[in-house]
Amino acid sequence: MTTLFLVLLVVVGLSFILLLYRIFTGPTVFDRLAGSGLIGTSTIFLLLLLGFITGRPDLFVDIAIAYGALGFVSFLLIAKYFELKGDHAS
Repeated sequence: MTTLFLVLLVVVGLSFILLLYRIFTGPTVFDRLAGSGLIGTSTIFLLLLLGFITGRPDLFVDIAIAYGALGFVSFLLIAKYFELKGDHAS
């Protein structure tokens, strides 16, 4: 079972490269926001995997919930900023 978690950990780690590419080269602000939202979701999944690998999922679930809440609020604030700024294509 640990081998499965390690393989998933590597796959999620490699997906970060693709998501970073989308953030840095996204043609619009919305592509960059979508990429950053997916990185936040992948980080939560990564934290949960680390919890199961180390045998302490209870600790990592708490950290993942806090990270998810902070990521959601920051995503809303950034989206509201770009809505007020009126910049739809950067």
